[in-house]
Amino acid sequence: MYRIIGADRREYGPAPAAQVRQWIAENRANAQTLVQAEGSAEWRALGTLPEFAGMFPASAAQAVPPPKISAVDHIALANELIRRDFSIRAGDCISRAWTTLTANFWPIVGVSALLGLIIGVCAATWVAGLILAGPLAGGLNWYMLKHIRGQRPRLEDAFAGFTLAFVQLMLASIVLSILTGLGLLCCILPGIYLSVAWMLTLPLVIDKRLGFWEAMELSRRVITHRWWSMFWLVILVGLINLLGVLCCVVGVFITVPWGMLAIMYAYEDIFGAPAPSAPSALVPVTPAPAMPVPSSVAPTPAPAPTEPTPVPPAPAPTEPAQPAPTEPTQPNPPASGNPFAPAA
Repeated sequence: MYRIIGADRREYGPAPAAQVRQWIAENRANAQTLVQAEGSAEWRALGTLPEFAGMFPASAAQAVPPPKISAVDHIALANELIRRDFSIRAGDCISRAWTTLTANFWPIVGVSALLGLIIGVCAATWVAGLILAGPLAGGLNWYMLKHIRGQRPRLEDAFAGFTLAFVQLMLASIVLSILTGLGLLCCILPGIYLSVAWMLTLPLVIDKRLGFWEAMELSRRVITHRWWSMFWLVILVGLINLLGVLCCVVGVFITVPWGMLAIMYAYEDIFGAPAPSAPSALVPVTPAPAMPVPSSVAPTPAPAPTEPTPVPPAPAPTEPAQPAPTEPTQPNPPASGNPFAPAA
């Protein structure tokens, strides 16, 4: 599976290799298109991957190293999402999360319980909790996202935080804890705001392979646009977890993954990649010829070009459904003395 960055700087995929080859054949991707193989943290030029290099000329396959996505791109992405005016529907997120949980009940509950137990043991040792909490939580987010995207995750995906973005997840967890704690000390309200605004930092780090600070800033900018909607979702998730505690505590083994899935559905609604059916073309594509615009006013004949381009004549329609066109798409020499006579 592969992810591709289009000319609009948006991410498309994950898509299988056959789909990528189709995009190449349709000139929607070229040798310089940025691509990321699943399980890899590196963005590479499409022409440098052996499985696709044969589809490009030898000169085109030797692409320059892909540019690293910078913080400016993250700010641009945040502005684009805000301009798109997304929405966070808390009830819908919780409903879809329950559907996914019931459809994959034992894998999700089992993996969540396993990682929750490991995080609890690590928390007993302050240093271990500081180092391992972020990668473990990020790996669980990655596992949930794969279920949401229908990718059949495996147990090792829950520990992908150690292989995909260990350092950045660790730093994100530490910085989030420190800054949120300081915010809670400052009259509580700043801490509440930051804890909600930074809610999607860890999934951004592991899913988009961002640095911890870029992910924090992107999450804050975007969530602030719909802060109250996200806050309402967090409140509902908290009430669900409280219900699990009241059910002899055992209920939390169900309510915690349910709530996490709901948060991940909100993430996917905001940051999820578009459907991988048609990425933006990265190379020029010949535009389709313009269709004539009907008008009741007789058109003014265009002057004959110095070097006319011959085109095959169009078949005469049996029942013309529209009046005479405003301007013919191709100037054809008149068949008679009448300048408005149809082409032969």
